[in-house]
Amino acid sequence: MGDSAFDPFLTLGETYEEVYGQIPEQLAALAWLTERLPPGAPVLDVGSGTGRPTADTLVRAGLDVLGIDVSATMLGLARSRVPDARFEQHDVRDFRSPPGSFTAVCAFFSLLSMPRPDIVTTLSRIHDWLTPGGYLLLGTVCGDWDGHETEWLGRRESITSFPADEYERRLRQAGFDLLHRETVPFTRPNASAREEHLFCYARRAPVAAGAS
Repeated sequence: MGDSAFDPFLTLGETYEEVYGQIPEQLAALAWLTERLPPGAPVLDVGSGTGRPTADTLVRAGLDVLGIDVSATMLGLARSRVPDARFEQHDVRDFRSPPGSFTAVCAFFSLLSMPRPDIVTTLSRIHDWLTPGGYLLLGTVCGDWDGHETEWLGRRESITSFPADEYERRLRQAGFDLLHRETVPFTRPNASAREEHLFCYARRAPVAAGAS
């Protein structure tokens, strides 16, 4: 996606990192992933934001990281914070990459702003981008919402998601094996509303022994 006339993250970059930059379950997921990938493995960070913590953690583990984000503001922050990763401006729905391009894909809280059909399509496309045996780490706010209007970091935003059981079903439908699922409450600083975070570790099935 090219530059837009209005970047919603123009004034939110620093605030976003302060609020969402150290979620324990996300850090645990990244530690789990880096223990399983060889040095130099290609990883895609969908909705890379400021580059922290995801791209930064992956680069420090010796991985080859490409981050994509729609926000020029976030990309500028990410490039200054994580200079050893690559960052490009794309909407994941427009991003193109050959099948099997990545050993892992991370998508933390980056699918919330698209319609449900686009979430479903994106999960299938991520599956295709992964090598056989490759991993997807997904983090989201789970709920039965389709274009739900809510307050987020001082703004009104429209968010879409699925309940946890439905998200699991959609992942399996896209071809993934689900390795881990947990839901945890999260309350933003200075906010009364509680979010229910869903974290999933999923895997594209490896090639069976003897398969051509």
